[in-house]
Amino acid sequence: MSRTVRIGVDVGGTFTDLLLHDPARGLTWPGKLPTTPHAPHDAITAGITRLLAETGTPPDAVAGVVHGTTLVTNTLLERTGAVVGLLTTEGFSDTLELARETRFDTTDLHARPASPLVPRHRCRGVPGRLAADGTELAPLDDDAVLAEVRDLLTHGVEAVAVALLHSYRDDRHERRARELLARAHPDLPVTLSSAVTPVLGEYERASTACLNAYVQPLVAHYLDALRDDLTALGIDAPLHVMLSGGGVTTLADAKEFPVRLLESGPAAGAIAAAAVARRAGEPDVLSFDMGGTTAKIAIVSGGAPRRKHDFEAGRVDKFKPGSGLPVKLTVVDLIEIGSGGGSIAAPDALGLLKVGPRSAGSVPGPVAYGRGGERPTVTDADLVLGYLDPDAFLGGEMRLRTAEVHKAVAREVGDPLGLDETGAAAGIVEVATASMAAAARMHLAEHGRDPAGFALVAFGGAGPVHAYGLAKQLKIGRVIVPMRAGVMSAYGFLVAAPTVDQSRSLPSPLSEVDWSRVEALYEEMAEQAGAVLGTGARSRRSADLRYLGQGSGIEVDLPGDGRLRDAFEDAYRAAFGRTLDGPVEVVTWRLSARLPGRDIELGCEPADGDPRRGERDVHFPGHGRLRATVWDRYRLRPGAEIAGPAVFEERESSCSFGPDCRIRVGDDLTLFVDLG
Repeated sequence: MSRTVRIGVDVGGTFTDLLLHDPARGLTWPGKLPTTPHAPHDAITAGITRLLAETGTPPDAVAGVVHGTTLVTNTLLERTGAVVGLLTTEGFSDTLELARETRFDTTDLHARPASPLVPRHRCRGVPGRLAADGTELAPLDDDAVLAEVRDLLTHGVEAVAVALLHSYRDDRHERRARELLARAHPDLPVTLSSAVTPVLGEYERASTACLNAYVQPLVAHYLDALRDDLTALGIDAPLHVMLSGGGVTTLADAKEFPVRLLESGPAAGAIAAAAVARRAGEPDVLSFDMGGTTAKIAIVSGGAPRRKHDFEAGRVDKFKPGSGLPVKLTVVDLIEIGSGGGSIAAPDALGLLKVGPRSAGSVPGPVAYGRGGERPTVTDADLVLGYLDPDAFLGGEMRLRTAEVHKAVAREVGDPLGLDETGAAAGIVEVATASMAAAARMHLAEHGRDPAGFALVAFGGAGPVHAYGLAKQLKIGRVIVPMRAGVMSAYGFLVAAPTVDQSRSLPSPLSEVDWSRVEALYEEMAEQAGAVLGTGARSRRSADLRYLGQGSGIEVDLPGDGRLRDAFEDAYRAAFGRTLDGPVEVVTWRLSARLPGRDIELGCEPADGDPRRGERDVHFPGHGRLRATVWDRYRLRPGAEIAGPAVFEERESSCSFGPDCRIRVGDDLTLFVDLG
């Protein structure tokens, strides 16, 4: 049988989203079901089983499964990873504790950063030293390596990270340590900092290596279990995993470097928004992905999301920058806040309404789900305001509990604040929307962009519901809601390109660059990328540059004409409005290799019948309750133009637009909404 079917699977904090694509039949079929937090692969296998049955697809027709997971993030936030030991250069055992020796909030006397994943007593220094240029000053002490690890094992260590000084210039000592440990302890997972992120920055490199070691045993077990479950279903096809940088990688690579999966789900959403933007002919869009637990906002410019090479995970002090752990890896540049459909709303001690970041998740979930939730959430407020049909949620499979929701909103929010149910629900939505708008403005301001120049691509289970209110607050004039909006991250998995990102730090004044050595570095990186991707990959070369003496650099594509300084100063001027006099330094050379992605039609053929489902009262920001026409998205006709107020419903999501909107239905049933 011809194997043409591919399945994307996104495991979120509240729902697991799936999308099956069969180009041979022109079929794109979505699925959504509650996440099973304690055994995520249970929801995956149940969802895939259902998709195969609903589409009449035999398991042996599946050519591949692409998966994204929050497992790495959740393991870090909950601190449930492996017991890790760190081997570092003698005299540098305090690296993780000292960090950057800065305070992230100089006005808070009680500010505390995130605790290192490896406490001081499990950080061990071993003799052996390389100079900053990679020259060996003292050989690695083999006996010390083995002795320290033997002692660490008596303290219950389950994985080891090796982060030696200057290993980004020469990894011989780290490789030697791995060889010794592989012979002495063949079942012990070992992470080398020079393999995970061979770049300048001793503390950041060590932190990244420790995080990789911390999650590696758990992720490897999870991915192996998922692979076994797929095999049991009769699916003998490759399992690929989404990367934080927006590409996909092999199962083996994901198990070796699980830290690269840290932001895999959010990255897929931005990749999906970029695909929608390209199809719509929109050069600049704001990706707005609101699910049950969080909302993610990313800039898509020129058909691709922005990326960066520094990230901070697990912030512990009110999400303040500097309060988390640094991670040196390529990620999609986005901002994520604890504002989702499951975000819990309640007055604080001062009588001010707060929404999130605490979430009801999938269990117990919002009050509306009838699973034991008692605290009102954003989803509950949406039901009170008329955005959701209690009988049509998930296509009618999950009937929402309207009476219980009204009681909870009144009891927990309305009565304490002296508001009726509509006022309380509108307040919940307004606070949640204001938080997302503030995050979007901050993210855009960091890049010197004005939200008025963007269209908003809204997706996720809750994104389309709140797109109108968010666009109004940001003064954005156009909203795009793709078909299958509720499972767009799963769509992102299917269109993402297989990718390998490589980097090597080789600091040098630009005027003194040894270009033959740089070319050798690029050949080495290309060879490593080819080992994962095979043939046919296209490569992009770039470098991080800075003025000599500065602490951070700007990534610049290597120009074909060799005028690297001009390219750097153009980028510097765009970021800071000026350039400086003085020498320029190259810090890190980068290569991004990728195979072609896929272009998948997301829409579907319009179903027969009248698209009008009826009317209902809906509360719109600034307009109050209005009678709105309810439309069945599956029955809309391409080219149709509809005036608001209107509600559009499909199985996985719903969206509402006020009386100041004109909606046009695209050829693939995408909604293009112009706000007055």
